[in-house]
Amino acid sequence: MDPMFDPRLYGDEIAAILALDGNGERLMPLAGGSCSSAEARNLLKASRLPPAVLAGLYLYFSCRDEAHGVAQDLHTPEGSYWHALVHRQEPDAGNSAYWFGQVGKHRIFPELRMRAAEIGVASGNNWAPLAFIDYCEAARTRPGSPEERKAREVQLAEWQLLFDWCARAVR
Repeated sequence: MDPMFDPRLYGDEIAAILALDGNGERLMPLAGGSCSSAEARNLLKASRLPPAVLAGLYLYFSCRDEAHGVAQDLHTPEGSYWHALVHRQEPDAGNSAYWFGQVGKHRIFPELRMRAAEIGVASGNNWAPLAFIDYCEAARTRPGSPEERKAREVQLAEWQLLFDWCARAVR
């Protein structure tokens, strides 16, 4: 997806965990699914990574219960953002919208808007997370469609940007 995303930037532990499924390039499902790696789940349970990083990694592997547990106890814009993503993938559009309301205008939004436009999902002059919830809701009803693929690609770009933001904040 993004040639600039390099798991090695976040240290050996995170790089090894991400290597268990796609090296940070996995197109996560828009809804449903189960944890894609039991080994990753076990490593994350034993890790001492910062909560915002941990929530993102759990979400990347679709371990949504664990991601939700960490995110709901993280009272920051990033915790609210991870919480919103968990609910968008649940899918629970209303709950996701609520948590995006708690996020406000996150600093990754300008880059996310540009990445989404490159993928073919326009968002106007500003990133609109509520509009993207609606886009995902529509796309997930058309498995295999170009819209579903674009939604999953934007979702990955969003994950990469937020994960990078969280991981770099603790370095």
